[in-house]
Amino acid sequence: MKFQDLFAYQKSVNLSMQIFEISKKFPKEETYSLTDQIRRSTRSVSAAIAEAYRKRAYPRHFSSKLTDGDAENSETQVWLEYAFRCEYISEEDFEKLKMESEEVGKLINYMILNPGEFGVKTEE
Repeated sequence: MKFQDLFAYQKSVNLSMQIFEISKKFPKEETYSLTDQIRRSTRSVSAAIAEAYRKRAYPRHFSSKLTDGDAENSETQVWLEYAFRCEYISEEDFEKLKMESEEVGKLINYMILNPGEFGVKTEE
C-alpha cells in the first residue's frame, strides 16, 4: 500500500483542490494573506498524512505527524470561517467545505487511535 491509497489522504487532497478552486475567486488584496494561508494549511494536511505513513515504523513519529495534520486541518477551518465572514464564499460553500474538513479530521483521528491498521508496530 502507498500513502496515496489512504482514504484520509484522498479526502484531504480532494478538499485541498476544492479550496484551491474556490479561493481563485478571492479578492486580489487577499493574495498574500487569506488566499495564501488557506491554500498552505489545506495542502499541509495531505503532506502530513503522507509523512506520517512513511514514518509508520516509528509509532511516536506517526502519531506526531498526524497530530500536525489535524492541527493544519483545524487552521483550514479558521480560514474558511474568515472567507465566509468576509463574504468571499457562500454559506452553502462554507458549510460544505467545513463538513468535509471535519470528515478529514475524523479520518486522521481514526488513524491516530488505530495505528496498527496502518502498519505501525504497536506493543502487544
